[in-house]
Amino acid sequence: MQKKDDSQLTANHLEKTPEYFEGDVYLQHNTGIADGLSGLGAALEELAKQNIQMVYDKVHQVLAQGNYALAISEGTLGNAKTAYYDLWRIENGKIKEHWDVMETIADKKDWQNQNGKF
Repeated sequence: MQKKDDSQLTANHLEKTPEYFEGDVYLQHNTGIADGLSGLGAALEELAKQNIQMVYDKVHQVLAQGNYALAISEGTLGNAKTAYYDLWRIENGKIKEHWDVMETIADKKDWQNQNGKF
C-alpha cells in the first residue's frame, strides 16, 4: 500500500490556503473558476455541494524557475483517477497567477503504450 504524500499540497490543510495569497488578488486561468481567492473558494464550495472532491494523493514532481513553479500530481476528481498539472506565478512570496490542466487517467488496459502520465 502506498503511503499518502504529506506535503502541504496533499495534506488537506485548507485553512492555510489564504496564507499563500495576497488577499483576494490573483489571476485564475481556469475558465471554470473566478479570479481571486474568493473565486477559488466559491468553486470548491460548489464542487462540495455536488459531492465532488478534488483530492491530491501524490506529488510526482515540482519544477521551478524564476517566479514560476509547476507541480505534477495525481489524485482523484470525484471518483476519477486524475492527473493534475498546476502552474503558479509567484510575486513577493505570494501566488499571483494560476494555470492548470486536469486529465482523467485512463485504465491501464486502455493505454496505447506503457509510458503513463508520470
